[in-house]
Amino acid sequence: MKLKMTGKMAFSAVLANKLRSFLTMLGIIIGVMAVTLLISLVQGASNSVTDQLDELGGDNLIVQVQGGNKKLTWHELQELEGKNGVKLVSPLVNGSGTVVANGESYDVTITGITDRYDEVQGLDLEEGRMISENDLDYRLNVIILGHGVAQELFGTTDILDRTVRLNGMDYRVIGVTEQTEDTMYGSADDTVYLPLTNAQRLVKSVAIRMFYASAEDPNNLKEPELALKQYMKGRFGDEDLYKVFNMTNVMDMIDDVMATLEVLLGAIAAISLVVGGIGIMNIMLVSVTERTREIGIRKAIGAQKSDIILQFLIESVILSLMGGLLGMAISQGILSAVNSAYPDYHFVITSSVAGMALGFSIFVGVVFGIYPAAKAANLKPIYALRYE
Repeated sequence: MKLKMTGKMAFSAVLANKLRSFLTMLGIIIGVMAVTLLISLVQGASNSVTDQLDELGGDNLIVQVQGGNKKLTWHELQELEGKNGVKLVSPLVNGSGTVVANGESYDVTITGITDRYDEVQGLDLEEGRMISENDLDYRLNVIILGHGVAQELFGTTDILDRTVRLNGMDYRVIGVTEQTEDTMYGSADDTVYLPLTNAQRLVKSVAIRMFYASAEDPNNLKEPELALKQYMKGRFGDEDLYKVFNMTNVMDMIDDVMATLEVLLGAIAAISLVVGGIGIMNIMLVSVTERTREIGIRKAIGAQKSDIILQFLIESVILSLMGGLLGMAISQGILSAVNSAYPDYHFVITSSVAGMALGFSIFVGVVFGIYPAAKAANLKPIYALRYE
Protein backbone atom coordinates (compact mmCIF):
# COMPACT_ATOMS: atom_id res chain seq x y z
CA MET A 1 0.00 0.00 0.00
CA LYS A 2 2.81 2.41 0.92
CA LEU A 3 4.59 1.62 -2.39
CA LYS A 4 1.38 2.30 -4.31
CA MET A 5 0.93 5.70 -2.66
CA THR A 6 4.59 6.57 -3.24
CA GLY A 7 4.22 5.67 -6.91
CA LYS A 8 1.15 7.88 -7.28
CA MET A 9 2.99 10.79 -5.71
CA ALA A 10 5.94 10.26 -8.04
CA PHE A 11 3.67 10.22 -11.12
CA SER A 12 1.91 13.37 -9.93
CA ALA A 13 5.26 15.13 -9.51
CA VAL A 14 6.33 14.16 -13.03
CA LEU A 15 3.01 15.24 -14.60
CA ALA A 16 2.94 18.50 -12.68
CA ASN A 17 5.80 19.85 -14.83
CA LYS A 18 5.18 18.31 -18.25
CA LEU A 19 7.55 20.50 -20.26
CA ARG A 20 10.39 20.14 -17.78
CA SER A 21 9.82 16.39 -17.58
CA PHE A 22 9.94 16.12 -21.40
CA LEU A 23 13.13 18.14 -21.62
CA THR A 24 14.62 15.95 -18.88
CA MET A 25 13.70 12.83 -20.86
CA LEU A 26 15.14 14.22 -24.10
CA GLY A 27 18.65 12.95 -23.36
CA ILE A 28 17.32 9.45 -22.67
CA ILE A 29 15.16 9.58 -25.82
CA ILE A 30 18.15 10.48 -27.98
CA GLY A 31 20.35 7.90 -26.24
CA VAL A 32 17.89 5.04 -26.72
CA MET A 33 17.33 6.10 -30.33
CA ALA A 34 21.07 6.04 -30.97
CA VAL A 35 21.54 2.62 -29.37
CA THR A 36 18.57 0.91 -31.05
CA LEU A 37 19.06 2.50 -34.48
CA LEU A 38 22.78 1.84 -34.77
CA ILE A 39 22.64 -1.74 -33.52
CA SER A 40 19.52 -2.57 -35.59
CA LEU A 41 21.10 -1.13 -38.75
CA VAL A 42 24.28 -3.14 -38.20
CA GLN A 43 22.30 -6.33 -37.55
CA GLY A 44 20.11 -5.78 -40.61
CA ALA A 45 23.10 -5.13 -42.86
CA SER A 46 24.89 -8.18 -41.45
CA ASN A 47 21.87 -10.42 -42.09
CA SER A 48 21.53 -9.10 -45.64
CA VAL A 49 25.18 -9.77 -46.47
CA THR A 50 25.02 -13.23 -44.89
CA ASP A 51 21.88 -14.11 -46.89
CA GLN A 52 23.53 -13.00 -50.12
CA LEU A 53 26.64 -15.04 -49.38
CA ASP A 54 24.46 -18.01 -48.50
CA GLU A 55 22.78 -17.73 -51.90
CA LEU A 56 26.24 -17.98 -53.46
CA GLY A 57 26.75 -21.27 -51.64
CA GLY A 58 27.13 -20.88 -47.93
CA ASP A 59 28.31 -24.46 -47.37
CA ASN A 60 30.28 -24.79 -50.62
CA LEU A 61 33.86 -24.24 -51.69
CA ILE A 62 34.71 -21.94 -54.57
CA VAL A 63 37.89 -22.25 -56.61
CA GLN A 64 39.06 -19.52 -58.97
CA VAL A 65 42.00 -19.67 -61.39
CA GLN A 66 43.74 -16.29 -61.55
CA GLY A 67 46.51 -16.96 -64.03
CA GLY A 68 49.04 -19.47 -65.32
CA ASN A 69 49.42 -21.43 -68.53
CA LYS A 70 47.92 -24.68 -67.28
CA LYS A 71 44.22 -25.22 -67.87
CA LEU A 72 41.55 -27.18 -66.03
CA THR A 73 39.09 -29.30 -67.99
CA TRP A 74 35.70 -30.70 -67.01
CA HIS A 75 36.86 -34.29 -67.29
CA GLU A 76 39.84 -33.63 -64.99
CA LEU A 77 37.61 -32.03 -62.35
CA GLN A 78 35.26 -35.02 -62.40
CA GLU A 79 38.10 -37.09 -60.95
CA LEU A 80 37.82 -35.08 -57.70
CA GLU A 81 34.26 -36.24 -57.02
CA GLY A 82 33.84 -38.81 -54.27
CA LYS A 83 37.38 -38.33 -52.91
CA ASN A 84 38.64 -36.66 -49.71
CA GLY A 85 35.23 -35.42 -48.66
CA VAL A 86 34.41 -33.81 -52.02
CA LYS A 87 30.91 -34.79 -53.13
CA LEU A 88 30.28 -32.98 -56.42
CA VAL A 89 32.14 -30.49 -58.59
CA SER A 90 30.29 -27.92 -60.68
CA PRO A 91 32.44 -25.97 -63.17
CA LEU A 92 31.43 -22.71 -64.86
CA VAL A 93 32.28 -20.98 -68.11
CA ASN A 94 31.28 -17.32 -68.40
CA GLY A 95 30.94 -14.93 -71.29
CA SER A 96 28.63 -12.29 -72.68
CA GLY A 97 26.36 -12.05 -75.66
CA THR A 98 23.11 -10.77 -77.15
CA VAL A 99 19.86 -12.71 -77.24
CA VAL A 100 17.46 -11.92 -80.09
CA ALA A 101 13.85 -13.08 -80.26
CA ASN A 102 10.39 -11.82 -81.10
CA GLY A 103 11.83 -8.68 -82.69
CA GLU A 104 13.70 -7.73 -79.48
CA SER A 105 17.35 -7.98 -78.43
CA TYR A 106 18.87 -8.12 -74.95
CA ASP A 107 22.48 -8.12 -73.71
CA VAL A 108 23.05 -11.02 -71.32
CA THR A 109 25.66 -12.84 -69.26
CA ILE A 110 26.33 -16.34 -70.59
CA THR A 111 26.97 -19.05 -68.00
CA GLY A 112 27.86 -22.57 -69.04
CA ILE A 113 26.90 -25.16 -66.40
CA THR A 114 26.64 -28.90 -65.90
CA ASP A 115 23.90 -31.12 -64.54
CA ARG A 116 25.56 -30.80 -61.09
CA TYR A 117 24.94 -27.06 -60.85
CA ASP A 118 21.45 -27.29 -59.40
CA GLU A 119 22.50 -29.66 -56.61
CA VAL A 120 25.73 -27.83 -55.77
CA GLN A 121 24.80 -24.19 -56.20
CA GLY A 122 21.04 -24.23 -56.71
CA LEU A 123 18.99 -22.70 -59.50
CA ASP A 124 15.30 -22.07 -58.92
CA LEU A 125 13.19 -22.49 -62.06
CA GLU A 126 9.78 -20.96 -62.62
CA GLU A 127 9.23 -23.03 -65.76
CA GLY A 128 10.91 -26.00 -67.42
CA ARG A 129 13.86 -28.20 -66.47
CA MET A 130 17.57 -28.09 -65.68
CA ILE A 131 20.51 -28.89 -67.97
CA SER A 132 20.84 -32.67 -68.26
CA GLU A 133 23.73 -35.04 -68.86
CA ASN A 134 22.36 -35.72 -72.34
CA ASP A 135 22.51 -31.99 -73.15
CA LEU A 136 26.18 -31.99 -72.17
CA ASP A 137 27.16 -35.14 -74.02
CA TYR A 138 25.58 -34.04 -77.30
CA ARG A 139 26.24 -30.30 -76.93
CA LEU A 140 22.60 -29.60 -77.56
CA ASN A 141 21.49 -26.05 -78.34
CA VAL A 142 19.22 -25.65 -75.33
CA ILE A 143 19.02 -22.63 -73.05
CA ILE A 144 17.59 -21.50 -69.71
CA LEU A 145 16.63 -17.84 -69.69
CA GLY A 146 16.79 -15.55 -66.70
CA HIS A 147 13.42 -14.17 -65.62
CA GLY A 148 14.30 -10.65 -66.76
CA VAL A 149 15.49 -11.87 -70.18
CA ALA A 150 12.24 -13.77 -70.77
CA GLN A 151 10.11 -10.79 -69.75
CA GLU A 152 12.11 -8.39 -71.94
CA LEU A 153 11.96 -10.58 -75.04
CA PHE A 154 8.51 -12.14 -74.77
CA GLY A 155 6.64 -10.30 -72.00
CA THR A 156 5.92 -13.64 -70.34
CA THR A 157 7.70 -16.65 -68.86
CA ASP A 158 5.43 -19.19 -70.59
CA ILE A 159 7.91 -19.70 -73.45
CA LEU A 160 9.06 -23.32 -73.24
CA ASP A 161 10.24 -24.72 -76.60
CA ARG A 162 10.36 -21.23 -78.11
CA THR A 163 13.49 -20.39 -80.11
CA VAL A 164 15.94 -17.57 -79.37
CA ARG A 165 19.12 -16.56 -81.18
CA LEU A 166 22.26 -16.14 -79.10
CA ASN A 167 25.38 -14.76 -80.81
CA GLY A 168 24.09 -15.93 -84.17
CA MET A 169 23.02 -19.45 -83.09
CA ASP A 170 19.49 -20.74 -82.46
CA TYR A 171 18.66 -22.22 -79.04
CA ARG A 172 15.53 -23.93 -77.76
CA VAL A 173 14.24 -22.61 -74.43
CA ILE A 174 13.96 -25.41 -71.85
CA GLY A 175 13.53 -23.30 -68.70
CA VAL A 176 13.06 -19.88 -67.11
CA THR A 177 14.48 -18.96 -63.72
CA GLU A 178 12.45 -17.47 -60.90
CA GLN A 179 12.69 -13.73 -60.41
CA THR A 180 15.45 -12.78 -57.98
CA GLU A 181 16.32 -9.61 -56.09
CA ASP A 182 19.32 -7.51 -57.01
CA THR A 183 22.29 -8.12 -54.73
CA MET A 184 25.78 -6.64 -54.37
CA TYR A 185 26.85 -9.32 -56.85
CA GLY A 186 24.30 -8.39 -59.51
CA SER A 187 21.14 -10.17 -60.58
CA ALA A 188 20.61 -13.62 -62.08
CA ASP A 189 17.63 -12.27 -64.03
CA ASP A 190 19.94 -11.06 -66.82
CA THR A 191 21.77 -14.39 -67.17
CA VAL A 192 21.24 -17.25 -69.60
CA TYR A 193 22.42 -20.79 -68.86
CA LEU A 194 23.77 -23.22 -71.47
CA PRO A 195 25.23 -26.73 -71.28
CA LEU A 196 28.90 -26.32 -70.36
CA THR A 197 30.16 -28.07 -73.50
CA ASN A 198 28.00 -25.85 -75.70
CA ALA A 199 29.04 -22.67 -73.89
CA GLN A 200 32.72 -23.58 -74.27
CA ARG A 201 32.25 -23.71 -78.03
CA LEU A 202 30.25 -20.48 -78.04
CA VAL A 203 32.78 -18.44 -76.03
CA LYS A 204 35.67 -20.21 -77.80
CA SER A 205 37.36 -21.41 -74.59
CA VAL A 206 37.49 -24.87 -73.03
CA ALA A 207 39.45 -23.76 -69.96
CA ILE A 208 37.66 -23.88 -66.61
CA ARG A 209 38.59 -20.82 -64.57
CA MET A 210 36.05 -21.26 -61.79
CA PHE A 211 34.21 -24.14 -60.17
CA TYR A 212 32.11 -24.94 -57.11
CA ALA A 213 32.57 -28.01 -54.95
CA SER A 214 30.15 -29.43 -52.42
CA ALA A 215 31.19 -31.47 -49.37
CA GLU A 216 29.95 -34.92 -48.45
CA ASP A 217 29.49 -33.53 -44.93
CA PRO A 218 28.21 -29.90 -45.12
CA ASN A 219 29.31 -29.37 -41.53
CA ASN A 220 32.92 -30.31 -42.27
CA LEU A 221 34.52 -28.34 -45.09
CA LYS A 222 38.11 -28.62 -43.82
CA GLU A 223 38.92 -31.97 -45.44
CA PRO A 224 37.61 -31.11 -48.94
CA GLU A 225 39.13 -27.60 -48.69
CA LEU A 226 42.55 -29.11 -47.97
CA ALA A 227 42.10 -31.63 -50.80
CA LEU A 228 41.26 -28.89 -53.29
CA LYS A 229 44.22 -26.76 -52.19
CA GLN A 230 46.58 -29.73 -52.62
CA TYR A 231 45.09 -30.51 -56.05
CA MET A 232 45.41 -26.91 -57.25
CA LYS A 233 48.95 -26.60 -55.87
CA GLY A 234 49.90 -29.76 -57.70
CA ARG A 235 48.51 -28.35 -60.95
CA PHE A 236 49.63 -24.72 -60.71
CA GLY A 237 52.42 -24.71 -58.12
CA ASP A 238 52.29 -20.99 -57.35
CA GLU A 239 49.50 -20.23 -54.85
CA ASP A 240 49.09 -16.76 -56.34
CA LEU A 241 47.65 -18.36 -59.49
CA TYR A 242 44.52 -19.69 -57.76
CA LYS A 243 42.25 -19.10 -54.77
CA VAL A 244 40.14 -21.53 -52.75
CA PHE A 245 37.29 -19.85 -50.87
CA ASN A 246 35.48 -21.46 -47.96
CA MET A 247 32.20 -19.51 -47.82
CA THR A 248 31.58 -20.63 -44.23
CA ASN A 249 34.84 -18.99 -43.17
CA VAL A 250 33.93 -15.84 -45.07
CA MET A 251 30.54 -15.65 -43.35
CA ASP A 252 32.10 -16.31 -39.94
CA MET A 253 34.61 -13.53 -40.54
CA ILE A 254 31.83 -11.12 -41.55
CA ASP A 255 29.83 -12.09 -38.45
CA ASP A 256 32.85 -11.38 -36.24
CA VAL A 257 33.44 -7.99 -37.85
CA MET A 258 29.78 -7.04 -37.57
CA ALA A 259 29.62 -8.19 -33.94
CA THR A 260 32.65 -6.03 -33.09
CA LEU A 261 31.14 -3.08 -34.95
CA GLU A 262 27.86 -3.63 -33.12
CA VAL A 263 29.59 -3.48 -29.72
CA LEU A 264 31.61 -0.39 -30.63
CA LEU A 265 28.64 1.53 -32.01
CA GLY A 266 26.50 0.45 -29.05
CA ALA A 267 29.14 1.69 -26.63
CA ILE A 268 29.42 5.03 -28.44
CA ALA A 269 25.64 5.41 -28.49
CA ALA A 270 25.44 4.52 -24.79
CA ILE A 271 27.35 7.71 -24.03
CA SER A 272 24.19 9.59 -25.00
CA LEU A 273 22.32 7.67 -22.31
CA VAL A 274 24.91 8.64 -19.72
CA VAL A 275 24.54 12.29 -20.75
CA GLY A 276 20.78 11.88 -20.43
CA GLY A 277 21.28 10.44 -16.96
CA ILE A 278 23.29 13.48 -15.92
CA GLY A 279 20.41 15.62 -17.13
CA ILE A 280 18.00 13.64 -14.98
CA MET A 281 20.24 14.06 -11.93
CA ASN A 282 20.47 17.84 -12.46
CA ILE A 283 16.72 18.26 -12.78
CA MET A 284 16.08 16.01 -9.79
CA LEU A 285 18.45 18.13 -7.68
CA VAL A 286 16.50 21.21 -8.73
CA SER A 287 13.30 19.41 -7.83
CA VAL A 288 14.64 18.57 -4.36
CA THR A 289 15.39 22.25 -3.77
CA GLU A 290 11.96 23.34 -4.99
CA ARG A 291 10.15 20.75 -2.85
CA THR A 292 12.08 21.23 0.36
CA ARG A 293 8.95 22.21 2.33
CA GLU A 294 7.03 19.22 0.94
CA ILE A 295 9.83 16.92 2.08
CA GLY A 296 9.86 18.54 5.53
CA ILE A 297 6.10 18.13 5.93
CA ARG A 298 6.26 14.45 4.93
CA LYS A 299 9.08 13.74 7.35
CA ALA A 300 7.31 15.71 10.10
CA ILE A 301 4.20 13.52 9.83
CA GLY A 302 6.17 10.29 9.99
CA ALA A 303 7.71 9.57 6.57
CA GLN A 304 10.92 7.56 6.83
CA LYS A 305 14.13 8.24 4.92
CA SER A 306 13.44 5.13 2.86
CA ASP A 307 10.05 6.57 1.80
CA ILE A 308 11.65 9.79 0.56
CA ILE A 309 14.43 7.90 -1.26
CA LEU A 310 11.90 5.58 -2.88
CA GLN A 311 9.72 8.47 -4.08
CA PHE A 312 12.57 10.31 -5.78
CA LEU A 313 14.02 7.10 -7.22
CA ILE A 314 10.63 6.21 -8.69
CA GLU A 315 10.41 9.67 -10.27
CA SER A 316 13.86 9.23 -11.78
CA VAL A 317 13.00 5.75 -13.12
CA ILE A 318 9.68 7.00 -14.54
CA LEU A 319 11.52 9.73 -16.46
CA SER A 320 14.15 7.34 -17.81
CA LEU A 321 11.64 4.59 -18.65
CA MET A 322 9.25 6.94 -20.45
CA GLY A 323 12.21 8.42 -22.32
CA GLY A 324 13.34 4.93 -23.29
CA LEU A 325 9.90 3.94 -24.56
CA LEU A 326 9.54 7.15 -26.58
CA GLY A 327 13.03 6.73 -28.02
CA MET A 328 12.25 3.15 -29.05
CA ALA A 329 8.93 4.16 -30.65
CA ILE A 330 10.69 6.84 -32.71
CA SER A 331 13.40 4.35 -33.71
CA GLN A 332 10.80 1.86 -34.88
CA GLY A 333 9.16 4.57 -37.00
CA ILE A 334 12.50 5.48 -38.58
CA LEU A 335 13.34 1.82 -39.30
CA SER A 336 9.90 1.28 -40.87
CA ALA A 337 10.54 4.24 -43.18
CA VAL A 338 13.98 2.85 -44.10
CA ASN A 339 12.45 -0.59 -44.82
CA SER A 340 9.89 1.04 -47.11
CA ALA A 341 12.59 2.97 -48.96
CA TYR A 342 14.96 -0.03 -49.21
CA PRO A 343 12.83 -3.20 -49.45
CA ASP A 344 15.90 -5.39 -50.07
CA TYR A 345 16.88 -4.88 -46.43
CA HIS A 346 14.94 -5.71 -43.30
CA PHE A 347 15.79 -3.66 -40.24
CA VAL A 348 14.00 -4.48 -36.97
CA ILE A 349 14.52 -3.84 -33.29
CA THR A 350 15.09 -7.30 -31.85
CA SER A 351 13.87 -8.22 -28.39
CA SER A 352 17.45 -8.42 -27.13
CA VAL A 353 18.25 -4.91 -28.37
CA ALA A 354 14.99 -3.54 -26.95
CA GLY A 355 15.62 -5.20 -23.59
CA MET A 356 19.20 -3.96 -23.46
CA ALA A 357 18.23 -0.36 -24.33
CA LEU A 358 15.34 -0.22 -21.85
CA GLY A 359 17.33 -1.98 -19.15
CA PHE A 360 20.23 0.43 -19.55
CA SER A 361 17.93 3.46 -19.51
CA ILE A 362 16.33 2.25 -16.26
CA PHE A 363 19.79 1.57 -14.84
CA VAL A 364 20.81 5.13 -15.71
CA GLY A 365 17.65 6.43 -14.03
CA VAL A 366 18.45 4.54 -10.83
CA VAL A 367 22.17 5.42 -10.75
CA PHE A 368 21.67 9.12 -11.41
CA GLY A 369 18.63 9.29 -9.17
CA ILE A 370 20.38 7.97 -6.05
CA TYR A 371 22.22 11.18 -5.15
CA PRO A 372 19.19 13.51 -5.42
CA ALA A 373 17.07 10.97 -3.52
CA ALA A 374 19.67 10.67 -0.76
CA LYS A 375 19.97 14.46 -0.52
CA ALA A 376 16.20 14.76 -0.14
CA ALA A 377 16.07 12.00 2.47
CA ASN A 378 18.82 13.58 4.56
CA LEU A 379 17.07 16.93 4.95
CA LYS A 380 16.21 17.62 8.60
CA PRO A 381 12.48 18.30 9.07
CA ILE A 382 12.98 21.49 11.08
CA TYR A 383 15.20 23.08 8.44
CA ALA A 384 12.95 21.89 5.63
CA LEU A 385 9.83 23.39 7.28
CA ARG A 386 11.61 26.74 7.76
CA TYR A 387 12.82 26.81 4.12
CA GLU A 388 11.25 29.52 1.94
